[in-house]
Amino acid sequence: MTLRLASLLAVIGLALANSAAPPVRADEARHTPPSILLVGASGMIGSRILNEAVSRGHYVIAAARHPEKIATGANIHPVKLDATDEKAFIEAARHADVIVLATSPRGGTDPLKEAKAVSDAAIATARVTHRRLVVVGGAGSLNFPDGRHVVDTLPAAYRGEALAMRAVLETLKTTNIDWTFFSPAMSIAPGEHTGKYRLGTTVVLTDSKGESRISAEDYADALVKELEKPAHLRAQMTIAY
Repeated sequence: MTLRLASLLAVIGLALANSAAPPVRADEARHTPPSILLVGASGMIGSRILNEAVSRGHYVIAAARHPEKIATGANIHPVKLDATDEKAFIEAARHADVIVLATSPRGGTDPLKEAKAVSDAAIATARVTHRRLVVVGGAGSLNFPDGRHVVDTLPAAYRGEALAMRAVLETLKTTNIDWTFFSPAMSIAPGEHTGKYRLGTTVVLTDSKGESRISAEDYADALVKELEKPAHLRAQMTIAY
């Protein structure tokens, strides 16, 4: 085989290989690890999810009504977002791989109405953009081992928010989107990042003392790991020590 013929065959082979490979669409060029649209990034739990995500190399579009309250740093893009604004929600989500909703219905006088407005916009966004939606839920959406609903045992001051978040969970179950509803332990507060905890599904987890608790830092750790390696698709999950 002459040098000229070998070169010609190599060029033809390269051209055929390139023509066989489908072009990569812009929306398939995903970040690794996955990029996150974090709604509610300035809150107690949301801010810790933000810290955990960026520490693990995720790019985060950090959204809140008041973006000036969001931490700044590498891989953080703060944006102003009204989570009930479906059009703005969709536009922001198009630039991420997954949506994390870390808001709570505490801003008004009607928790049920507020939670529904935000979750409806989030679900619509997930449906239009084909993104996974992970919702920071509440312990009130869990059950006790004997089958009782936690929400039914809560003081009146907390029952409205708990009922609102439980309604969000029930709505998610009727959708065809990819979702996860992550309920914390009965007690969640700022604390240590230990990386040592237990995960469950729909039933409250307690320790040897009968306490159900988790730090916001360890909750964030588990949530980000769930984003990286999904294990609770279209399901509820929970956490405790």
